[in-house]
Amino acid sequence: MSAEYQVNGQIAVITLNNPPVNGLGHATRSAVVAGVQQALQDEAVKAIVITGAGKAFSGGADIKEFNSPKALAEPSLHTLINVVENAEKPVIAAIHSVCMGGGLELALGCHYRIASAGAQIALPEVKLGILPGAGGTQRLPRVLGLEMALNMIVSGNPVASEKLASTALFDQMADGDLLIAALAFADKVAGLRPLPRVRDLRVDYPNSEVFLQLSRDTVAAMAGPFPAPLKCVEAVAAAANKKFDDGLKVERELFLQLVQTTESKALRHAFFGERAASKLPDVPDDTPIRAIKTVAVIGAGTMGGGIAMNFANAGIPVTILEMQQEALDKGLATIRKNYENTLKKGKLTQEKFEQRVGLIGGTLSYDAIAQADLVIEAVFEDMGVKQQVFKRLDEVMKTGAILASNTSTLDLDSIAAFTGRPQDVVGMHFFSPANVMKLLEIVRGKQTAKDVLATVMALSKKIKKTGVVSGVCDGFIGNRMIEQYSRQAGFLLEEGCTPEQVDKAVENFGFAMGPFRMGDLAGNDIGWYIRKRRYLEQPQIGYSKTADLLCEMGRFGQKSGAGWYDYQAGDRKPYPSQVVSDMIIRHAAELGITRRKISDQEIVERLVYALVNEAARILEEGIATRASDIDMVYLSGYGFPLHRGGPMFYADTVGLPKVLTAMEEYARGRHGDAWKAAPLLLKLAAEGKSFN
Repeated sequence: MSAEYQVNGQIAVITLNNPPVNGLGHATRSAVVAGVQQALQDEAVKAIVITGAGKAFSGGADIKEFNSPKALAEPSLHTLINVVENAEKPVIAAIHSVCMGGGLELALGCHYRIASAGAQIALPEVKLGILPGAGGTQRLPRVLGLEMALNMIVSGNPVASEKLASTALFDQMADGDLLIAALAFADKVAGLRPLPRVRDLRVDYPNSEVFLQLSRDTVAAMAGPFPAPLKCVEAVAAAANKKFDDGLKVERELFLQLVQTTESKALRHAFFGERAASKLPDVPDDTPIRAIKTVAVIGAGTMGGGIAMNFANAGIPVTILEMQQEALDKGLATIRKNYENTLKKGKLTQEKFEQRVGLIGGTLSYDAIAQADLVIEAVFEDMGVKQQVFKRLDEVMKTGAILASNTSTLDLDSIAAFTGRPQDVVGMHFFSPANVMKLLEIVRGKQTAKDVLATVMALSKKIKKTGVVSGVCDGFIGNRMIEQYSRQAGFLLEEGCTPEQVDKAVENFGFAMGPFRMGDLAGNDIGWYIRKRRYLEQPQIGYSKTADLLCEMGRFGQKSGAGWYDYQAGDRKPYPSQVVSDMIIRHAAELGITRRKISDQEIVERLVYALVNEAARILEEGIATRASDIDMVYLSGYGFPLHRGGPMFYADTVGLPKVLTAMEEYARGRHGDAWKAAPLLLKLAAEGKSFN
């Protein structure tokens, strides 16, 4: 049942009941309209209360109906709000827990609103690249005032109901039981006429045009490539400057413009992609999960410490195992320092600081971690080292413990084979810094149990990570793709680019960081180690030797004070290096390459299309479940520009035939073998289809 109708004395109560957040889908909208009409026809009913069952008043639109005919079917949200607003009997919104988007717009259409403390109030549409489309930009300024409403609409961030208690948004804050308070309030206003309507209020603000122009300038400076924040300002300006119905028309026109933008489509793609990533076709939602009450981490280095912080932040006790007391002390001291820095910035209370630091302990004995529910290995990326660790874990860990590896490239099935319980082995590839980066690549081995996958996926949400499942291959999803990206970056250096030119081109495209700045941050020696292994295992794959020459010079990046760029003491700013430039030019001459001027367009296309082509192979091989999973890996772990939606979505927007045409052109140049098109890319382009 999508909405329940009951009569309590002379008050009709309509309860939204569309779990989990009472989304305003077609069935719910229809049921509410029917309920209001029934109440209006019943002479015994003097007032109507609308509330929500469970843990929300309403979270807004029903995301299950996005991009389907039901989303636009009558009664639309506009129609529902008109029915409520024009009702001849008082309609009271009883708000609790969550009141967002269309849910708040429905409440604003009611004659009165009563709220419980702690309810989260928001119009978050800007986060999907659109603006509130059912009167929110016109009604909210009429109850909150121009400035507060504009801040809420442009940011999309929720505000606790008690912080809005003194505004005209709420007629009463409920003490105790919300429904009892709402029924009492309804009795009190049952006979009052005329009924108040938000649309009839004025937006009074002195010098509103000065304020609005200042807002335009501020928002334009902060919005980056996204058009929605500025359109929100224009819609709110219409509330201040136009009659209500004229303002509604402006809101509708701006909404329809934004829905068609690539930026909005990219944000909606990311929104749905994050939710889809948690679904595995062969792992049902009701798969039992294992209890994870304690965690152990092997290794107290940068990665191990960051991993441990994730669990402490979520209230889960962690024990870090090291082989040497000095290494353990250093790791624990680094964790404490990280928390102290957060405390100094005011992002952590003293109480939380003490709690989190207190949840992380250390040991030098495997026996001390034997009863942990989950153990994550974060040691050196070497199969021999991993073998030693997993054989020991197999000996000491309790039955049913999950054994996870943080490996970024190595064969998880080989690691699982070092144990007598491969069903309990899974990859949990965190990204550095592990306590900051959102991505968690969950690597599924051939024998990884379904309940292990379900457990780790649920755990990823608890520690606030975006979990994406990958099959087993060299580099999994993210690093397998970045290998081709990095290869092209190296070839570009030989052919005529400088590191700063390549970085600047892709950063202008929207990447958080170019490949050479990224290498300096992560440590160029890590890639060097992996390439040495690949020279033996895959000698047919060609690489530029510039990165090896850089490492032979001891230029490992920021940690060594020099990498692709020069660095100054206490300064992480990259400075172009004459030494590196001379090395690149000298190496190109030794290879007999005549360096040329290369456009930014070529740089971006070669790097991004190299990602796309490898991703198509990953998808075809079943390493990734869906194209959007690959996009989520790159949006949440590799700094791919959000407004472009990820490499697969971006390729779709360019058009796969155009991508192929560019690849064919680059295949005629040096290292043309790197541009052999993936069969899936060829197939989809020929059929006029897309990845997503």
